Amino acid sequence: MKQQKNNDVAHLSRRKTDTIDRDLRRYRTTKGKALPALTDKLRITPLGGQNGIGEKNLIVLEYGNDALILDCGFDLGIDLPGINYAIPVTEYLQTIKHKLRGYVISHGHMDHIGGLVHILPQYPAPVFGSQFTIGMVQAQFEKAREDGLEIVVDTCTLDMDKHEAVQLGALKVELVRVTHSIPESSAIVVDTPVGRIINTGDFRLDPEPLDTRPTDIARLKQLGDEGVLLLMSESTNTTKLSRTPTEHTLQKSFDDIMKAASGRVFAAVFSSNMNRVQMIITAAHDNGRKVAFDGRSMMATAELAVRLGNLKVPKDTLVAMADTATLPDNQLVVICTGGQGEPGAAMSRMSAGEHRFVKLKRGDSVIISSTPIPGNEQSYQRVGDDLARVGVKQFRHPTHEIDGCGPLHVSGHGNRDESKEMIQLTKPRYLLPIYGGALNRQYHAQVGVVTGLKPQNILMLENGDVLELSDQHAPKLVGEVTAGSLLVDQTGSVVPEIVTRDRLMLQDDGIMVVIVTLDKRSGQVLSSPDIITRGSIAVRDNAPALDILRALVRQQLVGLRKNRANLDTIKQSLRDAIIRALYYQTKQTPSVIVVVNIVGPRGQTNLVTKPVADVCL
Repeated sequence: MKQQKNNDVAHLSRRKTDTIDRDLRRYRTTKGKALPALTDKLRITPLGGQNGIGEKNLIVLEYGNDALILDCGFDLGIDLPGINYAIPVTEYLQTIKHKLRGYVISHGHMDHIGGLVHILPQYPAPVFGSQFTIGMVQAQFEKAREDGLEIVVDTCTLDMDKHEAVQLGALKVELVRVTHSIPESSAIVVDTPVGRIINTGDFRLDPEPLDTRPTDIARLKQLGDEGVLLLMSESTNTTKLSRTPTEHTLQKSFDDIMKAASGRVFAAVFSSNMNRVQMIITAAHDNGRKVAFDGRSMMATAELAVRLGNLKVPKDTLVAMADTATLPDNQLVVICTGGQGEPGAAMSRMSAGEHRFVKLKRGDSVIISSTPIPGNEQSYQRVGDDLARVGVKQFRHPTHEIDGCGPLHVSGHGNRDESKEMIQLTKPRYLLPIYGGALNRQYHAQVGVVTGLKPQNILMLENGDVLELSDQHAPKLVGEVTAGSLLVDQTGSVVPEIVTRDRLMLQDDGIMVVIVTLDKRSGQVLSSPDIITRGSIAVRDNAPALDILRALVRQQLVGLRKNRANLDTIKQSLRDAIIRALYYQTKQTPSVIVVVNIVGPRGQTNLVTKPVADVCL
């Protein structure tokens, strides 16, 4: 019977460990080693971006004594306790640090720039991008300097509309304008001695974007006519048919809501989507309403966009959040963050009744101008539920037809037909699907075949894979380099896997600490064993069960004393017995820590006093 109990507990422990391993596997560092680079071959190595959408995008491109990093982001989609985001493992960059010529950034979203504050200080090089992108990069480093990071970043703005290029050793870089959900996004063009490489960044082929700056189709076609060796194209929406609708169709939806609303209007949008913000400002101004911004990232991005001319705000339209209470309800629009239900974001605080300046009420209208990002479905639903309890009128894109308005969101990424058109424009010899998980990249490969590419000319790489290209020979995988994720907490510190593993162990069944005090000579228990629990069984509600555990501890100590067991054996034996007893009482297996204090005849204990550091006064 006892053996069966031991087997059951061991089986449950293995299941728990296996579950935690599965949770951590996708973030675990995989060691690898590639063959030495050849001087006449181009190397492409993704260190991030191939394991999911928005997944710490970073691709290394090397030729001879020159190397570039294309994008340098972090992954916000981390569902692990105490983890804020993940950045790429960059051990490989140490081996090419001497030939790093620059970071080339396609646009200013955090999955493309968020890793810079961690990685660039270790591997310094200039940062290249469009004017708005460089502004977003500088804002990240300004914030990092406020937090104590001391670094001067060398940045360089490239004019996309003039097709400005920069020569970095053997590699020539140009940015080509593309439409996305943040201003001045670009495709990255790198001319190398073996051929031209194009990285699309994130894009859609919207012919009528609100800012009247569509994707530079003519330049992409010209580059394709001249010859493209490899197209690295994003894969976000390759699971969706047709094309992404043009964004300007949303303007009427915002106008109609403003006209019909008799009370205040609150609009939650992504802080970087300045085209969307522009539409809401225009609708508010046309309907005689003032506008207030709320949310730190919203205000910072809007300020940058106004300064660079990407956002036009009519005179006397803006008011401070602190002054909104002085305005009539029918004259106010608040543009804020938090449409995804992010903890601490403005709309999340409003919906929960925790906002400093705003108390939502019946008669208010709330616009959620987004769809849930994968992984945010629960928080997106939760903010909708909270708003419903308040009684506001909601206008949400997923339910816009039911809510009585037009569409409120379009994706910043092109669908399958736009991925197909990008291939047709650039006419690459090879296609490398990037910036998506295995499923999305597989669908992208299907698009390539339909477009006319040979299956063998579609290259599928995982993070860490090393691809070599030349103009004379077929592409070849030459090994793997170390790749994975470094987990970062709210303070910006890297969290070791062992710490995250412990947190996962604790989150289901909690922890129990059992403290026993023994007489050094007799081995007798000097006081009732103390039991402290956190996140497992409640002491107040389970007094009988805890009394059983105390009796068990005493019983175990009698046998251990007879056998003259040493301290380590006592601790391990007590721990095993407690775990078995807890499992059969509660079906839980909390982490159990046993502390044994041994007291001598004059009060001496086995505890070691913590040393005090020497100080100079």
